[in-house]
Amino acid sequence: MDNTKITVSQNGPLRLEGEFNICDAQGNNYGLAGRNLISLCRCGNSQNKPFCDGSHNRVGFQHEPKAFELPPMKPKV
Repeated sequence: MDNTKITVSQNGPLRLEGEFNICDAQGNNYGLAGRNLISLCRCGNSQNKPFCDGSHNRVGFQHEPKAFELPPMKPKV
C-alpha cells in the first residue's frame, strides 16, 4: 500500500486519504467502491458507523486537535 494520510478534523471526523482497507471485527473488508478519501466518525452518533454522516454538527461534537508526542513504548517482557 502507498502512504495513507489520516487527518484529525477540528470538531469532526477522521479523514483517511490514500490507499487503505477498512475491516470489521471479523476481518471482513468494507466495500469502499474505489474511494481513496473517506471520513470516519469520532462523535459516535453517525447512523452509518464507522463512517461519518455529519452527525457531529447536529450534536455539537467539539475537539480541537493538537499534535503531540506519545510517550515511549514500554519494552516487551
